[in-house]
Amino acid sequence: MSLSTRPAIGPPGPWTFPVPLASELPSGLRVLTHHLPGQYVVSVRVVVPLLVASEPRELEGIATLMSRLLDEGTLHHTPIEFAGLLERGGIGLGAGMTESALVIELDVPQRRLAQALDLLRQLLAEPAFPEAEVRRAVATRTSEIEQQRAHASHRAGLAFFEAFFDPAERASRPAGGTTETVGAVTRADLVAFHAERVGPLGATVVVAGDLTGVDATALVGDTLGRWTAPSHVPAPGPRAAVRAADAARIVVVDRPGSVQSELAVGWSGPDRHVTEPAGWAAYQVLSFVIGGSPNARIDAVLREEKGYTYGIRSAFRPRRVGGTFYTSGSVRSEVTVEALRLLLDILDGARSGYTVEEVRSGADFIGLTAPGRYATADAVAAETAGLVIDGLPSDFTTSNLAALGGLTPQVLRDAASAYLTGEWTVVVVGDAAAWLDGVRALGRGDVTVVPA
Repeated sequence: MSLSTRPAIGPPGPWTFPVPLASELPSGLRVLTHHLPGQYVVSVRVVVPLLVASEPRELEGIATLMSRLLDEGTLHHTPIEFAGLLERGGIGLGAGMTESALVIELDVPQRRLAQALDLLRQLLAEPAFPEAEVRRAVATRTSEIEQQRAHASHRAGLAFFEAFFDPAERASRPAGGTTETVGAVTRADLVAFHAERVGPLGATVVVAGDLTGVDATALVGDTLGRWTAPSHVPAPGPRAAVRAADAARIVVVDRPGSVQSELAVGWSGPDRHVTEPAGWAAYQVLSFVIGGSPNARIDAVLREEKGYTYGIRSAFRPRRVGGTFYTSGSVRSEVTVEALRLLLDILDGARSGYTVEEVRSGADFIGLTAPGRYATADAVAAETAGLVIDGLPSDFTTSNLAALGGLTPQVLRDAASAYLTGEWTVVVVGDAAAWLDGVRALGRGDVTVVPA
């Protein structure tokens, strides 16, 4: 019997995110294709630039409604017929809005790709917006708004952005609209909004999967390439939302009888175009170290040491231009004041004190898990679509991962100091009678009490 020598185990080699082949159709539609051998379910993303801020003030939420109604029938297919075509083709379809784009998601077996792309063309170019479906969608959305306001974490988020952004900014109001603005939307409004805001000029199609024997660009040209929108007005370039002059304050949403308090704390952050001190990679690692994992600084104190919470999370949240740093989670009502004090102290301390071990832990988690995160066609298509939405180059993901290796404690300190200035917008949702005086006594800003 011979014994073999155990092989040496070293760090994995560098990994790169696949770069798509790019082309542009005469209609102005850009096509990005990823050939991923073995991924026989092809994932497609259509990104149409569309600013939520372009919605009429009295009809805010109309973009979200429109995205939900695109697949509810076309000029040539009833809603039931269209659903049947999707089902028989094994086609998964979804649509939604970001702050700056309409995104259509589609997954389909490779052999059905041409059929799926033509259905995409139909729903984008000629949605029917049936009156009955519009009424149903409006009723569903208004019910959702009421349900969301009843959820403490969602209510805290609404209050945070209302307090953080200038009242004139669209970002200060719910992206999906309010019960009043959604309830005012009619079929005629949807038809007009779609005709003006949805078109191929400036839009991008991402196709990812096993494209062996398939000319995906030609298929897109033969289907979505025939999409026209004569009344389409291309979306203007996005801009940074203005912060409120009194953003550094505390907002209390009073919910008598609550046994937990929901905390939301935040301030300005960068977008993914940031270059100093080490690009977006530094802010990914900061998020992880401060509050992005169960072992992060916040949970080490508030969950492990104090037992105040099941978990509180922090993250830098990039927008198309600018961004926020946002921390949220719930604590027991009786420890609200102490938990908020400790949380603010930890966040204030984020400008200093990083160790080599913290930096490496965050960088390794983000970098070494990347191949697994992007192992499917769906994940590759989603990432590429995200780069398109943010106006980033196709090699951004790879260069960002490479930048993780150059991070140091000093880089993280510099990155944190650029945005985490010690000013905070704070929201507390819960039974104000139990802790309001204590929150005021913290001296962390003016306190405003609003109803739930």
